[in-house]
Amino acid sequence: MSKALVRRRTAILAIVAASAVAAAAVATGASGSAQRPKVAFMSFAVANSYDAPMLKAAKDVARKNRATVTVFDAANDPKKQFSQLQTVISSKQYDAILVQPIFGPQLIPLVKQAIRAGTKVVNVDQILGTNPGTARPPVAGMSGNVVFIQTQIGRKQGALVLAACKANKLNPCNVGYLYSVKVSSLDTAIRNGFNSVIKANPNIKVVAEGETFYQHAVALKAAQTMLQAQSDINLIVGADQGATGAELAAGNNKLVLVGYGGGQVGLNAVKAGRWYGTVMQRPATEGRLGMQCAVAAVKTKRRCGGIDVLANLPQGGVVTKANVSKFKAEWPG
Repeated sequence: MSKALVRRRTAILAIVAASAVAAAAVATGASGSAQRPKVAFMSFAVANSYDAPMLKAAKDVARKNRATVTVFDAANDPKKQFSQLQTVISSKQYDAILVQPIFGPQLIPLVKQAIRAGTKVVNVDQILGTNPGTARPPVAGMSGNVVFIQTQIGRKQGALVLAACKANKLNPCNVGYLYSVKVSSLDTAIRNGFNSVIKANPNIKVVAEGETFYQHAVALKAAQTMLQAQSDINLIVGADQGATGAELAAGNNKLVLVGYGGGQVGLNAVKAGRWYGTVMQRPATEGRLGMQCAVAAVKTKRRCGGIDVLANLPQGGVVTKANVSKFKAEWPG
């Protein structure tokens, strides 16, 4: 074989090899290695104590699977989260995205865009789509949907309020309702579920509303404002942070409290009889399962489908003093 022919064959083989490397890089995503995925985590609010165990669990899974995680903090601002997700998608730096939505419906076009671009998308915690009553993935091609069903949280809170009003002989039962983030799709779904249950008792009326942004200090002020405006309030319902603030606002005055979140503070309060009840949430489980779905999607293209993280809990996660010992908190509260 002539030297010229050898040189020509060597050049051709080099071009083929380079093309194969380039094709592999495209196929494995932004990081260039399916075995070392880059994941963007779209947090609704890092400052929320609910988020810390979720992020820790997600990062633990990522570390064990040689994945890296970049956290984007929307700080309870849906507009900021929308902009952050746009940035993540346009950067083309990530193999997978974990979305923890504030207002899910507005993110759907971006999620579809990411999926079309080959990025794996897993939704965690709150409902992404327009149907808050199901854990089914709301967008074709999603790699997983690891959530609690929002409408059911509201219905479970409503059932607790019905029982609390009866047990405490509250007639009328004048409710102060604490939203967490009133504009969020989560709070809208919870309130709709709540209303659908309490309407069974016409003596139960929501006479005042407030907003807490999942912060104890803000909840304290909101509850104080409600109690000053409506001194006949005898029950306050909200997320566990809201119930904590309301308990401080009540002081020595008797006030029935119902929360949701199932943090350690809430479980302790229910066990002690200071709160009538709460509804469990499982942020660490969501972070763990969500990241497992994302990593598997990048490495094997396997999808997780829809996962309701409360489905296998006793009484569907409804906590009262009678059953509180059956539950374990996954966050402080």
